[in-house]
Amino acid sequence: MMCTGRVDLEFVLRAFSNGMDGVFIVGCRLNECNYVTQGNYHALNMALLSRRLLEHIGLNPVRLSIDFMSAGEGIRFAEVNNDFVKKVKELGPLGEGEGIDKEELKTKLAGIRKLVPYIKLEKNDKLGVPLRNREEYDSYFTLEEIDSLVRDAVSYYIIPDKCQACMICARRCPAQSIISGKNQIHVIEQEKCIRCGTCLEVCPARFNAVTKLSGEPVPPPIPEERRTLVRKA
Repeated sequence: MMCTGRVDLEFVLRAFSNGMDGVFIVGCRLNECNYVTQGNYHALNMALLSRRLLEHIGLNPVRLSIDFMSAGEGIRFAEVNNDFVKKVKELGPLGEGEGIDKEELKTKLAGIRKLVPYIKLEKNDKLGVPLRNREEYDSYFTLEEIDSLVRDAVSYYIIPDKCQACMICARRCPAQSIISGKNQIHVIEQEKCIRCGTCLEVCPARFNAVTKLSGEPVPPPIPEERRTLVRKA
């Protein structure tokens, strides 16, 4: 058990990637946080966002549920849990009930998981708003909003002519997605990049070698044999 304030998109998506047919999150009653952090509001927003992400890749959002109750409500917990299990069983195995091939589903989940840092950054403001009105739940994150977010996901590219091989971005990259070396023009491995924007933030302003792309393809990486930096005397 842990505070629901620690619930993260990655936890939820990892569970489904591991083959879980449904995920049920239970937290303390809203406004009755034991740690005065109100982490259950954070968990609620994460769950609502996760449901839209599931819907985006073609999964039924009913497979993810969140509820709030006290430790003394054992009977209610059993009833809510049994009701959730019944719904998941009616949906069938993950993906099969939605008519999605296993490999296709695996690819879709992997793609969304890679975007988790980017999604959290883009939706940080909304994730921090405590929803006091239950009527807001279904409309807080919309499918159109998530479709647009994923479709227009940003990418980062190191401009070869500007890179000075200082290795700062490579050292700071949390995903280790930047190929670098002494006197070697750096290259971002797009398949590993989590789109957190760290490279853009730390690239020295005098170089301005990292650019942010949105809604456009990333230029192909400079060939390995041309990556050696030729410095002017």
